[in-house]
Amino acid sequence: VLVYRHKIFLGGRFVEKDLEVSMAGRAFMITGANSGIGKATAMTIAKKGGTIHMVCRNKDKAEEARADIVKETGNKEVYVHILDLSETKKVWEFAEAFKKKYKALNVLINNAGSIMSQRDTNAEGLEKSFASNVLGVYILTKSLIPLLEKSADPRVITVSSGGMLVQKLRTGNLQSERGRYDGTMVYAQHKRQQVVMTEQLAKTHTNIHFSVMHPGWVDTPAVANAMPDFHQSMKDSLRTPEQGADTVIWLAVSEAATTNPSGHFYQDRKMVSTHLPLAWTHSSALEEQKLMSVLEDLAKTFQPH
Repeated sequence: VLVYRHKIFLGGRFVEKDLEVSMAGRAFMITGANSGIGKATAMTIAKKGGTIHMVCRNKDKAEEARADIVKETGNKEVYVHILDLSETKKVWEFAEAFKKKYKALNVLINNAGSIMSQRDTNAEGLEKSFASNVLGVYILTKSLIPLLEKSADPRVITVSSGGMLVQKLRTGNLQSERGRYDGTMVYAQHKRQQVVMTEQLAKTHTNIHFSVMHPGWVDTPAVANAMPDFHQSMKDSLRTPEQGADTVIWLAVSEAATTNPSGHFYQDRKMVSTHLPLAWTHSSALEEQKLMSVLEDLAKTFQPH
């Protein structure tokens, strides 16, 4: 019941002027920007005059989405970058090249997510959804931090999921080599890891505003493909991508968002707990630091020299 109770989109109680801001002169990178929440976010920010860097896997879908955004918003400052976040070395190469080419990045939105139905590995031998959802997000964020830090009012927003509430952080078996592979549970674990990563990065990089959020349960192609039964039974109560994107946009553009401390988890524009009441999902500071050091070591292994 817990995850479904936000069936009604609570637009009425939001402060609309929070979003009545111009984003001209600000640059936004959005991963997975060609559909769902990513595209809805890109569309709204482009309407506000922001420069958009769409980071997508599929060139045709990305170009089509870009054409839609430019046509609807009249904003031509929309750039497509082709990158598969599960290709670890390429994430490093992309981020390093981006820093050389562009002078500013104000906001990074880690939106792309991957749910696999069966275990598969990338060229580096890493489990693909871990490579994409966790290590790819870590490398992209870490590598772009110097560029974010020299840009005005820098922010990093990661789109997580309420599914992470049923997961306690794991620092072992990160590649899902042991036990039966359940893609949905692996994904939920990755979403927990994203929350811990956000909390830890916020402590280290205090001049960037970090946040992580649950968009509600949204009707996107990713959900339909990965969880067809859930999608079929819930489709009448799922949010639209625009509704799912609301808190992402609010975190990315509003002044109100940065009056809250960095490193928190949000739902419907509010900071919420990252654990259910009386939950067994709390992890120790040591476990959280272990996750970060494992990610750092893995990231370094594939860093181009």
